Amino acid sequence: MDGSGECLASFIDQGSVESHRYFLARRTVLEMLRDRGYAVPVAEIEQTLSEFRALYGEQPKPDNIRVSAPRLSDPSIKVIVIFCGPGKFKLATLRGILDKLKFEAFQRLILILGDKPTSQARQATREFPFKVETFQITELLVNVTKHVLMPKHEILSEEEKQALLKKYSVEENQLPRMLASDAVARYYGLDPGQVVRVTHDSEDTGLHVTYRCIV
Repeated sequence: MDGSGECLASFIDQGSVESHRYFLARRTVLEMLRDRGYAVPVAEIEQTLSEFRALYGEQPKPDNIRVSAPRLSDPSIKVIVIFCGPGKFKLATLRGILDKLKFEAFQRLILILGDKPTSQARQATREFPFKVETFQITELLVNVTKHVLMPKHEILSEEEKQALLKKYSVEENQLPRMLASDAVARYYGLDPGQVVRVTHDSEDTGLHVTYRCIV
């Protein structure tokens, strides 16, 4: 017993590591989709670990925790998120996933991998008529945008981007750059040519706004 009269064991997670990892990664996925403008139920984002385990068990099946969501601004645009489970992500794995989805309409597919993809599988994800993104499950255990030192990022619409370029009389390639492989760019699913407004707010420098173009 500690000084407060509570057993220290009560603070230790008694469930499986696997279910905890899936819970954290799925929560980040739901937050990511919400921040990209997809319709995600608040109740799912706020789901607790115990509620997650009650629904999916201590050894969740990847097929059971998949996510699909329509875009708020255009419900005909849909994203599907597939958790691929442990093991090497091979070309045969990708083909199996696509076979299961052949009767579904979607414009973007996000794959959450338990291990690195083979070179063949990685190449194949670039050859489909829809956008395919891949994340390692370990990349999603924490929401990178919630870090205390992370500045606020806002994606500009095409109209806002053109107004910015006109206001400062600059070309797109003259803006500071952000790589498409940057963790924040990947979180928001940004494509080359898109522009983000980055707002820094600190006691030392105060409020400071910059713009970055994805390359």
